[in-house]
Amino acid sequence: MNWLHIFSFEYWRQFFSTDLLSSPLIINLLDILVVWFIIYKLIQLLRKTKAIQLLKGVAVFIAIRAVAEIIGLHTLSWLMDQVIIYGVIAGIVIFQPEIRRGLEHLGRTPMFTTSKAKRDNGEQIMSAFDKALQYMAKRKIGALITIEKNTLLDEYIETGIPLDADISAELLINIFIPNTPLHDGAVIVRQDKIAVACAYLPLSESLIIPKHFGTRHRAAVGVSEVSDALTLIVSEETGEVSIAYNNHLYSNLSQEEYLLMLKEAFVLEEKDQEKKNFFATIWQEFNKVNRGDK
Repeated sequence: MNWLHIFSFEYWRQFFSTDLLSSPLIINLLDILVVWFIIYKLIQLLRKTKAIQLLKGVAVFIAIRAVAEIIGLHTLSWLMDQVIIYGVIAGIVIFQPEIRRGLEHLGRTPMFTTSKAKRDNGEQIMSAFDKALQYMAKRKIGALITIEKNTLLDEYIETGIPLDADISAELLINIFIPNTPLHDGAVIVRQDKIAVACAYLPLSESLIIPKHFGTRHRAAVGVSEVSDALTLIVSEETGEVSIAYNNHLYSNLSQEEYLLMLKEAFVLEEKDQEKKNFFATIWQEFNKVNRGDK
């Protein structure tokens, strides 16, 4: 961890006392730029994975380590060194699949490419979801549809059967028709495409979920606990439509309510980033309805 010397007071004292046009200054500037470029690319690679949480934790420990070094808290500084060294090793082992995928992505993608696919056909996709949900809800056809947002769902996509198909109501309905090869499991949508069907999602162990909800609802909440994905559920027993998002299960939604959420996910995602509290507002409204407030 030799690069930690850039956080020391002595390093910066020598840095600013050096001739501004000297070779050491240029080398120091290059040293800092390379370190920050590496950190930037690492964040860019991991920002759509669960490993970003590890990176945030490491950043906190590094900040504490730097402050302790500047103030002169040697015991705390030594302790942070140990946590950073062994914590990073443990994190590499735990998040090995995400790191491997990130490195593979680096090998396939130009270093300076930052463009993001746009959701130009959001209205058509929302209409397809609405038509499929209405059809399956009326006939009590169980369905589980997960929409990938910023957190990549590669580890769950790998468990499914690849389709890479355009989203249409007819295809979604046919996938979930009972006793067909693809009806069991989840459909995962990625970048306006049905990436896979028959995928397996992690089951939530939350005790807050009512016991009358089955495996589909627990899987939907489970994936919302580890990502920012939005998941649509149609109950096979009641035909009710629910949405799992951000660790919450919004159950028994009307057509108007789930369309509002789909509109937020597909139409306004790129155009209106300021509406961050949309789902929190809806959740408050649901609570009012449940309490009998009007």
